[in-house]
Amino acid sequence: MSLGLPSFPVTLLRQWREEDLEAFTEMNADPEVMRFFPRVLTAEESRVSLQRLREGIDQRGWGLWAVQVEGELAGFTGLAEPRFIAPFTPCVEIGWRLRRAFWGRGIAHAAALQAMNHAFDVLRLEELVSFTAAGNDRSRKLMERLGFTRDPQEDFLHPSLPEGHPLRLHVLYRKRRKEWVVETSTARESERLMERGLQSAASRAQSRER
Repeated sequence: MSLGLPSFPVTLLRQWREEDLEAFTEMNADPEVMRFFPRVLTAEESRVSLQRLREGIDQRGWGLWAVQVEGELAGFTGLAEPRFIAPFTPCVEIGWRLRRAFWGRGIAHAAALQAMNHAFDVLRLEELVSFTAAGNDRSRKLMERLGFTRDPQEDFLHPSLPEGHPLRLHVLYRKRRKEWVVETSTARESERLMERGLQSAASRAQSRER
């Protein structure tokens, strides 16, 4: 019996591998992917960046993980500590970047939920932040879908970008662990109720077939 439920690709967060470099470099050189970053990256910059990401996960056990979907590198999602000084630092941020071929499939959302689970349930962090250029509506909508909230008074000028740069104005979103605990508890209860409902429906269908 088909229930008509939507299906989503299986999303895996994992450590980086040498064979990821080609797709990683392609992603970082795509002007559309990098639209809300200062510029695209060269092949050498991507090579150095991948090595840094890999070493960070080796050292801490967490970081910006590779996202694998259907055997391919889709991009990255995970946790990082901003290396600039701002009113909200030090902190841990959640971030993501996907190759264009994987946009619009719910992958960034699924991967971010896994990263949030690690942040709140494994590392027991009290808060995560996320930030992006003010005009990056796609990323901001994802932050809001994940339950992050913005206080406009916390908007900031990114210190790594020069005065007058069109991407300098950034928006900051926050999510606290206590909010995550409530949401995940509610979601688990909803899943239990749905499972019971499906079991009841299946039992009724079997009874009618007899």
